[in-house]
Amino acid sequence: MIYPRFLTDHSTIGISAPSAGVGHKIDSFDQSLKVLKQQGWKTWETEHVRVNDLRGGTALERAQELTALFLHPAVDAVFAAAGGDFLSEILPHLDWEMLREHPKFLCGASDPTGILYPLTTICDIATVYGVNAGSFDTTVPSASGEAVLPDYLENALRILKGEDVLQESSDLHLGTASFLAPDGPLVFDEPTVCESDTDELHVTGRCIGGCIDVLKDLIGTPYDQTKEFIRRYESDGFIWYFDNFALSSAVLYRTLLQLRYAGWLSPENTRAVLVGRTCFETVDAEMSYDDAVRMAFPDIPVIRNLDIGHTDPHFTMVNGAMAHLDWKDRKAAIRFSYE
Repeated sequence: MIYPRFLTDHSTIGISAPSAGVGHKIDSFDQSLKVLKQQGWKTWETEHVRVNDLRGGTALERAQELTALFLHPAVDAVFAAAGGDFLSEILPHLDWEMLREHPKFLCGASDPTGILYPLTTICDIATVYGVNAGSFDTTVPSASGEAVLPDYLENALRILKGEDVLQESSDLHLGTASFLAPDGPLVFDEPTVCESDTDELHVTGRCIGGCIDVLKDLIGTPYDQTKEFIRRYESDGFIWYFDNFALSSAVLYRTLLQLRYAGWLSPENTRAVLVGRTCFETVDAEMSYDDAVRMAFPDIPVIRNLDIGHTDPHFTMVNGAMAHLDWKDRKAAIRFSYE
């Protein structure tokens, strides 16, 4: 596994819009960049980052701008500006061998799964899931009443610096996506109830996953080289994680079955499956989300309703890194090592 350089006090972050532009939320985007710059980092945006459109340029433009950041010697890491719906359009325009030859950490959340996942599984380059360049505009009230960056985003910054970070499941979370919350500091007031049919679990495996709404569209395409990835690292075992944005319970179940049928994961090579809270729930076919996961993985340890995905707080996950997972007393803790 290739681990690109972590960020230092004077690093430069390149930002492109491989999915949507951020023209509809310029103020919050600038607030997020302010947080990145407070770390001592410089930011450099490509041409179409601030367009107000569901596509940050044409497919070719988005691919070229992302590629330019990997090629530019002054750029130390690359961030997707935002999520969206159409990142997969750029995949045919990418030179995967070139990306392999110029490894940099690529960071994104939601739709950028479409490039993070193949960059790790095809090119053996570790990638960071959980934050886009525009994700750091969130604040929470401190004990003094001051609005501060929440711990889970501080953890993301520390992970990008290469620090050893222990991420622990929350006691309280936001009941919906932060982009639907009122302006101002977020107040976490929903109890976090993680579930598992396993009382206690202490496992290590290579971390891989992303937004399952996006992953399902990669299955069987030229950008699905998962089975080759599994073969390369099968001796390590795997810890899979899935962020479900809006798949209904029945569609989630069928998708998880499809992943198994496609050879992505099996009891022989999977140490655990981590499933985040669903952001927009639709329960159908008289099947709950817990039932969907249980039925899909009756023979693999699963932890459900974790801090993964579109609701806050959420873990920062490092695709390709070794994940060390501890589960006990309905609490989860995870840290990463780079080996």
